Amino acid sequence: MALMITDECINCDVCEPECPNQAIYLGPEIYEIDPNKCTECVGHFDEPQCVQVCPVACIPVNPAHVENKETLFQKYQRLQNSA
Repeated sequence: MALMITDECINCDVCEPECPNQAIYLGPEIYEIDPNKCTECVGHFDEPQCVQVCPVACIPVNPAHVENKETLFQKYQRLQNSA
């Protein structure tokens, strides 16, 4: 389950540096999350760090990218091997 940032984002800049996979980037209007890099912090932390620091709670699960923990861990391993 990759996460997504909704249009409630206030561009406060706190989520981007918290992402261990560098999946968060500034889009044309608000921050966005690359679903190919988002592991919901599986492999790094117990909970998604961006969700923890977001002051407006605008980072839900992306319904277009539903993945279980095993799939997220496999993505984490692929990302680590390509780094």
